[in-house]
Amino acid sequence: MTTATVTEAASAAPATPYRWRWLVLAIVLAAEIMDLLDSTVVNIAAPTIRKDLGGTYSAIQWIAAGYTLAFAVMLVTGGRLGDIVGRRRMFLIGAAGFTISSVLCAFAQSPEMLIGSRVLQGALGAIMIPQGFGVIKMIFPVSELAAAFGAFGPVMGLSAVCGPILAGGLIDANWFGTGWRMIFLINLPLGLLAFLGAARFMPESRASRATRLDLIGMLLVTAGSLLLVYPLVQGRELGWPAWSYAMMVAALPVFGIFVWYERRRESSPLIEAGLFAKRAFSGGLAVIMGFFGAMLGFLLVFGLFLQVGLGYGPLPAGLAMAPWAIGTAIGAALSGAALGPKFGRKVIHAGLLAMIVGFAGTWYTLVHYGVTTSAWATAPAVFVAGFGMGLVVAPLFSVILAGVAEHEVGTASGVLNAVQQLGAAVGVAVVGTVFFSLLGSQAGGAAAGQTAAVRGALVSAGVTGADQQRIVDGFAACLRDRLTADDPDVVPASCGQVQGSVAAAARSPEAGQRIGGALAASGARAVKADFVDVMRRTTWVAAALIGLTFLLGFLLPRSARTDEFA
Repeated sequence: MTTATVTEAASAAPATPYRWRWLVLAIVLAAEIMDLLDSTVVNIAAPTIRKDLGGTYSAIQWIAAGYTLAFAVMLVTGGRLGDIVGRRRMFLIGAAGFTISSVLCAFAQSPEMLIGSRVLQGALGAIMIPQGFGVIKMIFPVSELAAAFGAFGPVMGLSAVCGPILAGGLIDANWFGTGWRMIFLINLPLGLLAFLGAARFMPESRASRATRLDLIGMLLVTAGSLLLVYPLVQGRELGWPAWSYAMMVAALPVFGIFVWYERRRESSPLIEAGLFAKRAFSGGLAVIMGFFGAMLGFLLVFGLFLQVGLGYGPLPAGLAMAPWAIGTAIGAALSGAALGPKFGRKVIHAGLLAMIVGFAGTWYTLVHYGVTTSAWATAPAVFVAGFGMGLVVAPLFSVILAGVAEHEVGTASGVLNAVQQLGAAVGVAVVGTVFFSLLGSQAGGAAAGQTAAVRGALVSAGVTGADQQRIVDGFAACLRDRLTADDPDVVPASCGQVQGSVAAAARSPEAGQRIGGALAASGARAVKADFVDVMRRTTWVAAALIGLTFLLGFLLPRSARTDEFA
């Protein structure tokens, strides 16, 4: 087992490069793959998980947001722990904990247990991930750093492309009867590889100057984040009580106190005080919040739309997300290799405009095709939106970091990554809440669109007069209550009344079965129509967030950072 310890000062110009540095890079990439997959697979798996474990629509939001929120609030602290007690040690703790929490996710027996395991998984991921970057900077000579960090681009792109498809394939394959649980069990071999490899080959390293944990800063960030995200997710389900608005308002002064405290703290602040005074950094935080919030929120609800609205299975839904991922990979490759370093902020603005065009194209597709919308129909617009995302994401951090001093780059990078995760959690909360709030709002129109088909089925079964009208009215009430229910598995009382009305009006059991089948088919078409309408309107919410991000982008520096710290 490796026992050597490397400090920043000692490794600034190593006489002999570390022998196992490329193997260590592979170990770090394995950890990165686990994190990236667990950030994306739930977009496809969430409907299947909810159907198996039960729970409300809010549970779907928490399964996604719980991970990213915990990752966000722990990321900077996780990096600081590595500086203090050793990056290899914290990597081992994070890898072991991440793997164990993944197993806990796989064996969850209730939504609450899964959400708790996801929060634990995110927190331990935030301990594991930053250590890898620090170790790589310590063991690679400057001449090889670009190649080492360049390996992350293809890995991230491949994970983005394969994540949804892998999730859908694993769920549909149902190996050993595991179903959705396999998306978490897949972390077991990766986690063991990362842990055992790090234990054998990763050298210990830590910061050369003494640092301390900023516990008060961490507590303030955690409190502010929870005050913001919790009511956004739960408020709709609980009817937006007064305390939900009070919590969101209270988040602002808590974040304000955090900034004030960090600026007054003299040693080892969670965030360098000078960063808050820089327009490029503050504007960058706003851009990251808007960009990742819109993107992750849209991807979550689009996955739900494909499965719950259009009736796709997990694998077809994962394949339907492939155009986005492929567009992202192409856009990131072009932007990272040539466009970003040359044009800087202009590439970010071009990417944001492309995302708006993609969202507008998605809206038009939904309007044009309506209930006949398919994955093939949405593919071109989704590809354009993904391409725009790729253009933005590759140069975004290097452009923001161009506005900070060299000694602030390390802290600024950690904060930007943390805010990226916080933005994802807020986006899932905001866009998801809009999506679920709109469900059923147009149920009357969707039901009216099926009235002729329902009446035709009733007439052919010999139902006339008051019985016919009672069933038609009951069908509309049942559809509305089903679409607006927090738990879609609970059968509303109005649906039971429709069944009673059909049984009373049918002249024979066979006629009752025909009527029931016709009502079920009409109900499925009405649900699809409602989901199409909701997705159409939610797409504009995501487009508006990207539009706001476009305007905030003018606060960023014009050019990207070009030194080795980028």
